[in-house]
Parts: sequence; structure tokens; C-alpha cells
Amino acid sequence: MRWLVGWSSTAAVAAGVGSAGTTGHEGETVHPVGSQLLWGDPDPLWAVGDWRPDEVRVIKVDHQTRIAVLGLCGASDEQLRVGLFAARGGALRHLTAWPGSYTAVVQVGRRVTVCGDLAGARPVFHTPWAGGTAYATAALPLADLVEAHLDFGHLAALLAAPDVPAAVHESTPYADVRRVPPGHALILRAGAREIVGYEPVASLAVAAPSADPDSALDSVRDALVAAVRARLSAPRHLPDLDPGPVPGMGPAERRAARGMPVPGIGADLSGGPASGTLALLAAGLPGRPGTLLGHGTGAGERLLAVTFNDLAVAGPEAEMQRAGSLAANPRLHHVVVTGGEELLPYADLDGPLTDEPGPALITAARHRARLAAGSADHLVGHGARQVLDAHPARLADLLMDRKRRQLVRPVAALARADGSVLAPARVYAAARRLARTPYRAGLEALAERLVDRRFAEPAGAAGASLEALTWAGPGPAARWLTGEALAEVSVRLRGALHGSGAGPGQRPGDYRARAALARHAADLRVLEQAAEIRSQRLHAPFLDNQVVRACRALPETLRVQPGARADILRTVLHGAGVTDLPAGWGSPSHASRAAAAHTGLRVAAEPVAALFDTPLLAEAGLVEARVVRQALREAAAGAPVPLDGLADLVSLELWLRRLLARRGTCWTGTPARARAVPAGITPRGRALGAAARRG
Repeated sequence: MRWLVGWSSTAAVAAGVGSAGTTGHEGETVHPVGSQLLWGDPDPLWAVGDWRPDEVRVIKVDHQTRIAVLGLCGASDEQLRVGLFAARGGALRHLTAWPGSYTAVVQVGRRVTVCGDLAGARPVFHTPWAGGTAYATAALPLADLVEAHLDFGHLAALLAAPDVPAAVHESTPYADVRRVPPGHALILRAGAREIVGYEPVASLAVAAPSADPDSALDSVRDALVAAVRARLSAPRHLPDLDPGPVPGMGPAERRAARGMPVPGIGADLSGGPASGTLALLAAGLPGRPGTLLGHGTGAGERLLAVTFNDLAVAGPEAEMQRAGSLAANPRLHHVVVTGGEELLPYADLDGPLTDEPGPALITAARHRARLAAGSADHLVGHGARQVLDAHPARLADLLMDRKRRQLVRPVAALARADGSVLAPARVYAAARRLARTPYRAGLEALAERLVDRRFAEPAGAAGASLEALTWAGPGPAARWLTGEALAEVSVRLRGALHGSGAGPGQRPGDYRARAALARHAADLRVLEQAAEIRSQRLHAPFLDNQVVRACRALPETLRVQPGARADILRTVLHGAGVTDLPAGWGSPSHASRAAAAHTGLRVAAEPVAALFDTPLLAEAGLVEARVVRQALREAAAGAPVPLDGLADLVSLELWLRRLLARRGTCWTGTPARARAVPAGITPRGRALGAAARRG
């Protein structure tokens, strides 16, 4: 893990703060373990972890005016200086408009500004500390600093309503550690904090402005090309030096045995349109895209493209054929990683502690095997579906803009997929009802559903769309929570209504799409940490700020059409000079993933069920162990059980066990080496009454 951490103290405390931190336990200085100090004095900032030299940049104008950019940023030093001056005048959006994925911190006098990203892949966290505010790009270090206990309400919300910002967005698994929402910045002035949005907000009083499809597609192409070019133009990095020959092993075998990536730049090539677009763009752009000559595969200038072939599950043959057709490009060096039952989901439940829980914990070994064959800088297509596809709730947005004619094709496609002549009328009625439903009524309806335990498994494509045509819906794991946990989540939802007032100020489709993107970005962040390969960086260009902005500018009428994502990416490639694409480009591939999850759960049924003999989730009052064990047995037997919900339950149980087994801390100089959750899980007597009083 890599993160930045700092704090802003009040004027009274600032006198006790030096260039290395505050004076802590027994005269020791409080500072993070394994850190490098970027600047000190009253409001210090550290970079912690294995940052590369080019990933940490600090530009100073004077002693009290400076900017730090951590991550991959395509801006020059002069552009950073211009952005610093703009931020000094309050124009924060300039700090988020450069290619790449990064976090920017600006200090002007005692004012410190930390900008999160639009997707949520680079979040910012904060907590009250020492009369001021501490902040970081990871929640666990802050939880260590203040010895935070678990926030059981947040954990319940992760299971009951993971896609509802009102339930989970600003909280974390750790009590008193808060998250800055995507698209917002944290501003600290002498310890006092303020959270402000840096994106313009569209008015709901008038229809959304119509965008020209051609210019919008050109913007998406330019943003994606700039994002990929930023990775190609960054300094190349060799993994740790090979210590020497091993009898009977060549360089590639030694590297694989030690878990080292291939030098240079590579990409996933799953056969889907997202990874294929990135691989073809990277291979076609100038800038020495492939591995370094003389290292690794000896492929020279060719881009390393990695495909995972699951031998334990039948069905991905079409994807493999498309990946093979794409890999015929002479600029690509294709590597196929095969995996059997040992790489199925749930097969390997050991792994590192991540900052937050996520479903990637049950598939980490699967991803790690693929990424181990990848490059030191590896492109992945995560996020394309969330930024390009149309959430079903966007049909209500079209009705709000009086564009009924544009609903014909998507509704007809649902009818064909569902095989029902009644599907169009039902979907249209649900979209119309959503367009007329206020945000407050939507959250109230979800709160009532949770309390009444009304969970219906949607049948078919039309059923899933009908379930999504709401302001908020329950998560797949909600059906297995205790009544007390569901009641607590409903209290959180109603409390958010009292605090938020008018609501998000967005149309329902836009609101649901942004929430889905934030959830996916958080899951990708967990995946990066759980499947981390030493000396490797994963790059998700679809989650870059400028790419997200360009995709949000796409007209709704274009986005909602069947096959829109594949058509958009095909147009992007055509604009970049890539025209030869395989047949079946953009075909959906959910079936093989669901089959892998079901097979993995069946093969690993006993060890997974053993987790719930004495589960920590039951000790926390979130589930009943016998109920979960019964659901696991039914799923292993082939019953129609929501597999995503079981993945959420198992991954959260794994994360809690790893967190409580942890003995280290991120800090020195704190009393008794303070760490998060010092008392473990205490019996819940309960927090519901306190939550109700707060609500």
C-alpha cells in the first residue's frame, strides 16, 4: 500500500508541531512508519510506502505556497505551478484536469487543500485529531492514529445498501474516520475543515443541454489517448534487480518464482472491448510502448498483452478467440495465463489486509496469477462499463427531458432479451414512475423495504431493469442480515434525509450511475491492494478525471442504445487509426464469471462454511450464522441464490478476521503504539437506540 498523510493543527497546537510531527508518548515524535517528509512545520505532509521517485513531485513558490502531486500525473512542472496559482485563487478544478491518476495537495499559508478524484479510485479520508484534523488517502492509518473502533452501522450499510450514497458514502469501517465524496475537495484552515465540490452542478429546472454526438465522441477519444499517452511517457521502471542465476531457470522463470513483473508496459487482453481498446491504443501510440529491449520476454518494442484462460469453467471460448484475434497484431506480445480449480473464486482465502473490505478478497488469487505475468506498469479496463454504459434509471432521465422516442430501442432490446411482450409496458411505466418520484420518497421507500424485509430476486433482464428503476435499492446480501441490522440501516437513511435537505441535485439516472461508479472504484482499490504484485502499478485510464468527464458529456440518447459501449469504443479506435476488429466485438461476458463464482463456491464449500461456524459478523450482530451457512449450502447445491451477496458476506468476514489478527500500527510515538480497533468486536447491546436518538 502507498498513501499520503498529514494534518492541520489549530494555532494553539501549532507551536508544538515541528518539521517531523508532534511530540507524542514519552517524548517520541509522532510520525508514520516508513515515511518520507514532503514538508513540515505546522501542517506536515508525508508520503508513506514504496512510491517511485517520479510519483512524488513537490513544487514550491515560497515557504508557505506549494503543491504536492502523488501518483501518475501528465502535467509538466510549469503546469503544476499554474495550477498552484489557480488553486490559490480558489479555482480547484484546475488541479483535477491533468491526464493521469493522482492526488494533489496544495498549501497556501495555513490553508491546505486536498483534492479527491471524480470516480473515487483515489479517495481522501479525514478525522478529528489533537484539536485539528488529520487526513490521508487511506483510512487505516487514521484509524490507527485515533484508535478508532469499528463502525457497525457502516458495515451493515455495506451489506444492505452498498450502492446508496446516503447510507455509505461519507462513512468508513472505522468510527470517526470520514470519507470525502468523489468530486469534492477537503479544505483545512488552521485545523477547521470544509468539504466543497469542484464540479459544476446542472440545474434540474430545465432539460439537460443537448450535446453533439460527434464532438462528444471526439472528446472521449482525445481523453483516452491522453490518458494512455501519459502512461507511455512516464519513466520506465525495472522491478528489483535479479539477484543472479539459478541452476535450471532462465530469467523469466526466476522472475515468476519471485513474483516479479516483466519490465516495461503491458495490458490486459480479456477479449472484451475495454481492455482491447487500451491494448490497441497503447500498442499504436508512439513512445516505446512495449517491454525494454533485453529484459524479460525479449519482445523489444511489442506491448505485453495478458489473457487469463479459466480451464475450470466452460464458456469463455468466444472471449479467447477474440483475444487471440486482437493479439495477432504484430505490435502485441501475447501471453496466456491458465488457471484450474486452484484459481477459482473462494479457492484461496489467504491474503493481506486491505484498507477496506470488498468482494475482490475472494478472487484475489485469481487476479494475482494473471497480474504476475504482467508488466511493471499494467493497463486494465476496469471502469469502462460504469462510465460508458447507461444505467437503467437513465430511462427516467430521458422522460424528464421529454425524449420518449429515444426509449424505443432500449425497451425493445429488453423485450427481446426477456422474451415477454409485456416487458416494454412494464419498463416504461417504471421509468415514468421514477421520473415523477422525489429523491426523499425514493429513500423512504428503501428504508421501508429494509424494515419489512421485502427482497425479490429479479427474473430476467427486464426484472433486473425494473429493480434498478428506483432512486435506491437493497444490496444482494440484505436478505441475510438480522432485523436489527436492517433497522439500523433504515435509521441511517432517514437520518441522511434530515441532513441533506433537498437531495443530490441530480436526475435519478445520473445519480445512480455516479453511485455505481463510486462503488466500482472502491472495489478496484481493494483489488489493487489484495492482489498487489511487488514493483507493479495497475493503471485504469477509464477512471481518470478527464476520461470520466468526457464520458459524462456523452448524450443520453447515444448512451442508452443497445451495444452503446462497444460502438463508442469502436469509434474511438477508428479515430485513432485502428479499424480491424474481430467479430463479436463487445459481446457481453457475464455468464462465465457467474459460472466461475458458482463453481468456486461448490468446490470450496467446506472451508467457506467453516468461516461461519463462529463468525465475527454474527458476533457483531449483523447476521445469524445458521442463516448464512444454509445459504452457502443452497448456493453450492445450485439453488438460485444471489452469488454477489454471498461474496459480500464472505469477503467482509475475511476482512474482519484479518483486521483483528493484525498486531502492527502505522505510527510511532503514539501511546502504547496505538492501533485501530484495540478492543476487538464488543457485543452490541445496541447502537440502534443511539442511532435512533441521533436520527
